Amino acid sequence: MNNVLAKVLPQEGGLQGTTAGAYNATIALLGLVTVVGVAFGVHAMFVGHEHAYGVTREVPWGLMLAAYVFFVVTSTGLCLVSSIGHVFGVKAFQPIAKRSVFLAIATIIAGFLVIAFEIENPWRMAIYNVISPNPTSNIWWMGTLYGAYLFFMLIEFALLQMGEHKKAGLLGLAGVIAGVAAHSNLGAVFGLLNGREFWHGPYMPIYFITSAMMSGCAAVIFFHWTAYKINGWKMSDELRDSLTSVAKLGALLYVVIMFFTTWKIISGVSGQPAGKYEAIMSFLTGPYAVNFWVAEIAMGLVIPFIIILAVKAKNIPAMALGSASSIIGIFFMRYDLIVIGQVVPGFHEYNIVDMPHLLPYSPTLHEYMVTIAGFTFCAALFMVGERMFRGHLSEDH
Repeated sequence: MNNVLAKVLPQEGGLQGTTAGAYNATIALLGLVTVVGVAFGVHAMFVGHEHAYGVTREVPWGLMLAAYVFFVVTSTGLCLVSSIGHVFGVKAFQPIAKRSVFLAIATIIAGFLVIAFEIENPWRMAIYNVISPNPTSNIWWMGTLYGAYLFFMLIEFALLQMGEHKKAGLLGLAGVIAGVAAHSNLGAVFGLLNGREFWHGPYMPIYFITSAMMSGCAAVIFFHWTAYKINGWKMSDELRDSLTSVAKLGALLYVVIMFFTTWKIISGVSGQPAGKYEAIMSFLTGPYAVNFWVAEIAMGLVIPFIIILAVKAKNIPAMALGSASSIIGIFFMRYDLIVIGQVVPGFHEYNIVDMPHLLPYSPTLHEYMVTIAGFTFCAALFMVGERMFRGHLSEDH
C-alpha cells in the first residue's frame, strides 16, 4: 500500500508554501466558526430552548432538525452509492469508495452535532437508550440504528485504509443494512404520525431512501471535484469515468424524485384532503412557494438534471456546479418537509376563532449558528481528512 501511494503521490502533486498556508487557514476558520456555533448551542442549554429557539409547542421541530435530517440523509446516500462499488462489486463505482465512506462518516457526525443541541438533554438519549430501551418507539430505533451504522462505517473505513477490501466489503454490507434500516425508520418517524396529514402514509420511508441516494450522488461529485481542486491534482481517467457513472445514476434519481414530487402534489390537491391540501398549497402558491419552486424544484432537481444531460455526464466542473446547486436545493427540501408538515393547525377544519391559517415559525440566531456550525464542522472534517489520509488514494484510485 505504501509503495503504491508513493508512486501515485508525486504524480498528483502536493500542498506547499502559500497553498499549504491557505489550506491551514481555511481549516482554522472553519474550526473557529464551529466553536462559535457550539457556544451558541451551549448557551441555549443554559437559558432554555424556549427562550433561544424559535420553535413552539405547536411547531416543535425547526431549522436544526431539518439540518439533522439533511446530514443523515446525505450520509446514508453516500454509503449506498459507495457500496455499489466496493460491496456489490460494480467496478465503475470502486474509485470513489474511500472518500465517499469518509464523507458518510463526516456528515453523520455533523448531524449528531446539530441534533445534540436540538434536543434539550442529549445525554439522556445515550444513557436511557441502553438502560431503558423502548422497541415500540421509532425515535429509540433511530438512535440505535444510526449508532450501529456509524460503528460499521468507522470499521469499514479503517479496513479500507489497511487494504483489507474483502473485510471492508462485509462491514460495508452491514453498514448498508443498518443505514437503510435507520433511514427508512427515520421516514417512519414522520409517516406514522396520524395527526400530520402532510407526512402520514407509507410514502415517507420509500421517499427518504430514494432521495438519500440522490443526495449521495450530488455529494460524491461535488466533494471529489472540490478535493482535487484544493489539492491541485489532475483526475485519473478511472476516476472521471467513475464520476460519469455516478452522474448517470444521479440523473435517473432526479427523475424518480420528480415523479414522487408530482404525485405528492396530485394526492394533496385531488379532493382537497383536510390538512394535506392546506400544506400543499402553502408551497405551491403560499409563503413557502419561493422555497419550493426556486430552491427545491429549480436548484435541487431541474438545474443539475439539465446540466448532466447537456454535458452528457462528461464535464466534471459543470456537474460539480450542478451538484452544488442540488445540495443547496436538497437542504431547502428537508427544511420545507419538516416545517410545512407542522404549520397547518391541528383543528383548522373547525374554523376556530383567532386560529391562524398557518402557524408561524422563524429560526432564531441560535438556530442559524448551530446549523452553520454543523456545515463548517463537516467541511473541516472533509479538509482534515484530505490531509490525514493523503487524498484517500489507493491502488483503485
